[in-house]
Amino acid sequence: MPRTVEATQRVPAVLAGARLDQAAAELFSDYSRERLKAWINAGELTVDGARVKPKTKLHGDETLALRATLEEEERFEAQAIPLDVVFEDDAVMVVNKPAGMVVHPAAGNPDGTLLNALLHHHPALAQLPRAGIVHRLDKDTTGLMMVAKTLPAQTALVEQLQARTVSRQYDAVVIGTPVAGGTVDAPIGRHPKDRKRQAVNASGKPAVTHFRVVERFRAHTHVRCQLETGRTHQIRVHMAHARYPLIGDPLYGGRPKLPPGAAEPLKEILREFPRQALHARKLSFIHPQTEQTLTFRAPLPDDLLMLLDYLREDHATMR
Repeated sequence: MPRTVEATQRVPAVLAGARLDQAAAELFSDYSRERLKAWINAGELTVDGARVKPKTKLHGDETLALRATLEEEERFEAQAIPLDVVFEDDAVMVVNKPAGMVVHPAAGNPDGTLLNALLHHHPALAQLPRAGIVHRLDKDTTGLMMVAKTLPAQTALVEQLQARTVSRQYDAVVIGTPVAGGTVDAPIGRHPKDRKRQAVNASGKPAVTHFRVVERFRAHTHVRCQLETGRTHQIRVHMAHARYPLIGDPLYGGRPKLPPGAAEPLKEILREFPRQALHARKLSFIHPQTEQTLTFRAPLPDDLLMLLDYLREDHATMR
């Protein structure tokens, strides 16, 4: 059955200069850009009470008001796909996503996703936008994700993400040997020539990544990254921008770097590592009901442990 949705958002200063359809996609992230554009054209999403065009530029501090009819959402299939559930109560779940699992169905990945698995695990999630998913990991990134089980919990978690009160920490293995950690503060937007890629772009959205060295090898380094923002491919783009791309990254990694004199097994794993070496290891957020801070950790998966073992052995042998 169709239902009426009503919501208001004030345009923050950081979105000053953005088009209305772009700002709406940020501020009403439960809905697709196409759906929001249709609502703008129909006068169901207004700016300070006025009907305007999707490409209208905003100045900041306007009030966006949404009152629209939401047709029944596309139905996705519940599938009996195993889930590694780290935590679950009546309001939230935390899952440890494996490599190779897409988070949400899309062209080319119509099923077999985390969303399909969640619908089987808890069928009531079909009533929530994106089955309660509030953030994403890339297909081949492993690790922790939070999922809401109620609409109030989903709203609260999205607000925490926007307010940057969710703490997300990642382990990565990068090409190169930084002397010390650092911070990459560089805006990220879509690559001007390749729609599959993101890039550091002056017109992109603000993005900040902190990283520190965990263990240094001859030509590679295990680093720990802390996100302030959550842009698409953020760690992958920022570490490549800092000239320390991730091992195995098909979009940003470049050619493998083989340490001189390395044994053949290490050369093989560096050439053939099947995914970006990235794992969401730690997640902290405020529980939407209890208001307690919850912290979860996920151990490194076997493929990253094996990679580190080979790098560690090479480093010890060649010193």
